[in-house]
Amino acid sequence: MERFLVICLGGAIGTGLRYVTSGVAARWLGADFPYGTLIVNVVGSFLIGLIQHVGTASLLIPETTRLFLTVGIMGGLTTYSSFSYETIRLAQVGAWGQAWVNVLVTTSLCLGVCFLGIAAGRLIVGVRV
Repeated sequence: MERFLVICLGGAIGTGLRYVTSGVAARWLGADFPYGTLIVNVVGSFLIGLIQHVGTASLLIPETTRLFLTVGIMGGLTTYSSFSYETIRLAQVGAWGQAWVNVLVTTSLCLGVCFLGIAAGRLIVGVRV
C-alpha cells in the first residue's frame, strides 16, 4: 500500500509539472504548436531512461524511489495521450505539416534522449561499480 501511495504522489507531482510546463511554454514560445507536450515528453524520455538504468543496474536508486520517479512523476509528466490529441487537432485544422513535424520530432527526440538517458545511466553505474 505504501508503494501505491508513493506512486500516486509522484503522479500528482508529475501532472502539476506538466501543467506548469505547458503554460510556460505557451507564454514563451506561443500556442500555435504543442511545445509544452514536446518538452515534457523529451525531458521525461531522457529521465526515464536514466533513472530506469541506474535503478535497475545498481543499488544507487532504491526500488520505491525508482517507482516514485518513473511510474509516478514521469507517468504524470509525460503524456502520449496529449501528444496524440494535439497531433490529430493539428491535422483536423489542416496543419498537416505541423502535425507531421510533431510526430517526427517528438518520436525521434524522445527515442534519442531515452537512449542518451540509458547511456548516462551506464556511465553513472560504471563509475560507481
